[in-house]
Amino acid sequence: MKEKKCPAAEYCGGCRYQGTEYREQLKQKQEKLDQLLSSFCPVSKIIGMEDPYHYRNKVQMNYAYDERHNIISGYYVEGSHIIVPIDECQICDENINRILSSIQRIVSRLHISIFDERIMKGCLRHILVRSTNRNEYMVVLVTGSPNIVKKDLLIREILKYNPEVKTIVQNINRKRTSMVLGDKSFPLYGKGYVTDHLCGLDFRISPSSFYQVNRRQTQILYETAIDMAQFKGNEILIDAYCGTGTIGLSAASKVKKVLGVELNSSAVRDAKINQKINGIENAEFLCEDAGKYMEQLAKEKTHIDAVIMDPPRAGSDTRFLNSLIRLSPDRVVYVSCNPVTLKRDLNYLKKYYRIDRIQPVDMFPFTEHVETVVLLSKVDKSTKKVYVDFPLEDMDMSGFVNGATYQEIKQYVKDNYNLTVSSLNIAQMKEKYGIKERENYNFSKKQNVKHPTCTEEKEEAILDAFKHFNMI
Repeated sequence: MKEKKCPAAEYCGGCRYQGTEYREQLKQKQEKLDQLLSSFCPVSKIIGMEDPYHYRNKVQMNYAYDERHNIISGYYVEGSHIIVPIDECQICDENINRILSSIQRIVSRLHISIFDERIMKGCLRHILVRSTNRNEYMVVLVTGSPNIVKKDLLIREILKYNPEVKTIVQNINRKRTSMVLGDKSFPLYGKGYVTDHLCGLDFRISPSSFYQVNRRQTQILYETAIDMAQFKGNEILIDAYCGTGTIGLSAASKVKKVLGVELNSSAVRDAKINQKINGIENAEFLCEDAGKYMEQLAKEKTHIDAVIMDPPRAGSDTRFLNSLIRLSPDRVVYVSCNPVTLKRDLNYLKKYYRIDRIQPVDMFPFTEHVETVVLLSKVDKSTKKVYVDFPLEDMDMSGFVNGATYQEIKQYVKDNYNLTVSSLNIAQMKEKYGIKERENYNFSKKQNVKHPTCTEEKEEAILDAFKHFNMI
């Protein structure tokens, strides 16, 4: 396969493996996973893509004025709000690239006002486009104010030059934040959602829905996870961190009952809609903390045959893992997007579960990220339950100090806010909110040392991370 050269690679920073032959990318990812995880069991050969280009079905472009007051759009330089103009992204759906280029020309020609985050004035902040395998495209206009001058003309022009666009949605984000979407969305044209077909099912996608960005590899990922579980048809399955229900609903035809558990209420609402669309009657979705829910099931001595868990990059937490151990399902399938936290969690579980298989799937070619599916089987097959009674002080809890490590907080802020924060920033925020610091943190021994203060934007991002990890 002939490798393509991205003209923005030097500045964008999104594709760390840009310029590296795809076979070499897979080799390096395999070596990293072998190094981290092979102590548990042999790591299977990573499943790559036949064509690693143009796989993303969701793309967002940021808008600004350049020094000549011309409208530009592109990606942020890593760790900043400086825009790298992008004409074509090599990992994005080719039609999305074309739609985004078309919209930029329309916006420039109509002189649509661009939002200036320094003075918090203007209109257009971002354009988000999502695609489906039914050739349906959604355009989301993210604005800093509810009023769009020339709105009707803008909509007509977008549809005129992009007939595959089935819906246009306005999302209002007035906050000084690096988060792309605000809380309010409403359709300007069409139904406000598009529908994708995956694993034999239809899934409704709205502007804020979580949906994997690589459809081709997602099918492989989910099929791998479901096949690993070795369902016989009579199992009760918990789909933990279920999001919009994609994995649980895909497994529903192979089990007796699916219990999907998710803390995000909008995701649970989407999961119930997807259940109804597909006429699936043996699934139930609950807006609850998965760890607390499983604790309650364990107290009630409810037997659960299998758990599929797909946590965020920070991995799971001690409460969830302890509830999983107490619930004692026969099999656990762990779908991970971060091999570092996966290793930590497997170390926690290995006394009670045997790690039988580790299968990586390359979901994000040209980036450092990789998904990994792990099958865990209960060690003691002779009993229905494993009763756990152990002092936490005897366990290695270093990975869970104060809810998350510094690296996990940094990664969360990077993933969700596109900001780079330092350990000092985090320590300052811990002190501000009364979170006990670890004794081995290297504070300066000098008196009255002046440290740079954390910016308001970074404070907001770190505070959100603290809440995410249940630290406050």
